Amino acid sequence: MSHSLPLSWRMVGFQELLGVRVVDWEPDRVTLELTVEPHHLNRSGIVHGGVLCTLLDVALSFSGLHCEAPDQLRKAMTLSLSTTFVAPARGEALRAIGRLEGGGRSTFMASGKVFDSQGNLVAMGEGSFRRRRGSEAEEGESQ
Repeated sequence: MSHSLPLSWRMVGFQELLGVRVVDWEPDRVTLELTVEPHHLNRSGIVHGGVLCTLLDVALSFSGLHCEAPDQLRKAMTLSLSTTFVAPARGEALRAIGRLEGGGRSTFMASGKVFDSQGNLVAMGEGSFRRRRGSEAEEGESQ
């Protein structure tokens, strides 16, 4: 984990284990990347659907958690997530884009897409999320 990143951009736990990283984040939109490694593949040698679901889950939730303060953090929990697998991922990297679609102070909805390194759409999804207590305000909370 790089400690030069703002607190809100750092990955922890399962996200860090997979190698998910934020490459661009602004209010209502986030872009994540993942370098495909052998441990991301299934028995057929293609990216496991669980990896694609995780990328969507993180991208969609982060789209509603942007925080300008570098030492602050916002958190949410997934209420629902639907995923559609479109095509097998090709190449060495994946890019997930999450967009906030609507909602209120504590609950929000988002959609997103995952693309392979050739720009092909490989998965898409939508979900609803609840901001954790203390994460409703855009300034977030200190950790």
